[in-house]
Amino acid sequence: MTGDAQRRKIVSASILSADFKCLGKQILEVQNSGAKWLHIDVMDGCFVPNISLGIPVIASIRDVCDIFFDVHLMILDPLRYVEYFYKAGAQMITVHSEAVSDPQKAIDSIQALGIKAGMSLNPTTGLDMVQDFMHQLDMVLFMGVEPGFGGQKFNPEVLKKIKKARHMIDSQGLKTLIQVDGGVNADTAAEIAKAGADVFVAGSYIFQNPEGMRKAIDILRQKIGDT
Repeated sequence: MTGDAQRRKIVSASILSADFKCLGKQILEVQNSGAKWLHIDVMDGCFVPNISLGIPVIASIRDVCDIFFDVHLMILDPLRYVEYFYKAGAQMITVHSEAVSDPQKAIDSIQALGIKAGMSLNPTTGLDMVQDFMHQLDMVLFMGVEPGFGGQKFNPEVLKKIKKARHMIDSQGLKTLIQVDGGVNADTAAEIAKAGADVFVAGSYIFQNPEGMRKAIDILRQKIGDT
């Protein structure tokens, strides 16, 4: 799978920025507005300095929509919980390379459930943490900001890692997706796409956009070439 035109582009709407008073309604709105995935950040207050949501919330929203659940575990010892998140409705689980001592075990544990496995890298974490496992991963996630809070500005230094990963994936003929999470908006999406990303996680730009979710997603899809 080589060449930009051959790669599918995916907008994954991050519910970290949603209005939780009407979460179900907002999820249906982003699904109907063209987002292909729903990005669900799970934070434990230990691995990152914030606490978000957990298994019961995921299970409850699974009942109201059929959008793809892209679950991002920003937690310590994530392998203790992958089966629970799978049962709650996760279709892809991404764990942080910084939070697992055995990446191979992490990948195997997730894929054994019959779902996709991703590995995430913080902005200062080198690509070497996952390069030996790239052929087994369904996705590698590059954090464009320090994890924990939405609304931060994208770190342009991350583009170098995206480009390097793109070359690695294409040169080996792999199908591994590249996801970028943090600081994705109308100003940054095109450059991130040019660097080689496939999946674009946007939270505040979608859920807090004064022009509405549909307009925000339409603009993102235009910027990344999702026609």
